[in-house]
Amino acid sequence: MYSFNNDYSEGAHPRILEALLRASQEQNDGYGLDRHSAAAARLIQKELQDDRGEVYFISGGTQTNLLAISSLLRPHQAVISAETGHINVHETGAVEATGHKILTAPSEDGKVTPEALRQILDRHTDEHMVQPKMVYISNSTELGTQYSLSELTCLSDFCRRHGLYLFMDGARMGAALTSPANDLTLADIARLTDLFYIGGTKNGALLGEALVIMNPALQPDFRFLIKQRGAMLAKGFLLGIQFEELFTDGLFYQLARHANSMAAVLREGIQACGYSFASDSVTNQLFPVFPNTIIDELKKEFLFSLQQKTDDQHTVIRLVTSWATREDEVRRFVRLLRQLTP
Repeated sequence: MYSFNNDYSEGAHPRILEALLRASQEQNDGYGLDRHSAAAARLIQKELQDDRGEVYFISGGTQTNLLAISSLLRPHQAVISAETGHINVHETGAVEATGHKILTAPSEDGKVTPEALRQILDRHTDEHMVQPKMVYISNSTELGTQYSLSELTCLSDFCRRHGLYLFMDGARMGAALTSPANDLTLADIARLTDLFYIGGTKNGALLGEALVIMNPALQPDFRFLIKQRGAMLAKGFLLGIQFEELFTDGLFYQLARHANSMAAVLREGIQACGYSFASDSVTNQLFPVFPNTIIDELKKEFLFSLQQKTDDQHTVIRLVTSWATREDEVRRFVRLLRQLTP
């Protein structure tokens, strides 16, 4: 069966594997202090149009979220997230296990708004409650939606007026930056957030995320914090090599663009069959609503996840495309759906 279950089913783009192979007999400094990691950091800073951001390479998204949030908050402080946020739903209480509460904001589209933040701040007024200090957002979100420049600017302005750190989870940053609806650049994100990360695991790398800390007040001693949390790899150059390859000549964007283009073929085919979507996704995650009888037939040929029931006869599923998704399999899915549709 062909999988639309996630965007990390495949290993890595051949160019990344070739780069790792070429470097496999080199001797490199450890713990991220090697020349490849330094070169990758410079390439990312060039994309940001700002060399003041400090770049750290971390093995995975959950570890990056846990590390950033637990390291930068004081013991009495909390992080705000959309109810659907990855840290709230899919990380097994990793943040809470470090002693920090997650305050959730209702959100139908996966995004956090200044209005929702205002309501949370109004409810947390004194020392008998946790103190909201960080806002966690994802771009693209867990529902496949994304922030516009206007939305992120308003959110950033609110956070800075109220002394809140703004942290962007970029596990699917590539999908957001290459979608047809996007009007943000990495330079905009660097300017408007305190810290964010660029996902490699879900965009053609074997593993790895590039955490960028823009706020100078949050930069001191961060390597100590990485080590203490067990996130500092001895062979950190293996992460640096991958991001060096991703950002040398636009491979990062090329791979994300392919994932989005395959999702667009799926989206158009599903719409042509008359089905609706549970979220207005413009990236590589789609959430169509199908009759259960059709889902049962699709499951015989394809892997995907069930999201939620809408009623006794219909269910929302999640389809995810990747840097390596084959167009012939996408079109086979659409053909089968067309055959199954009354």
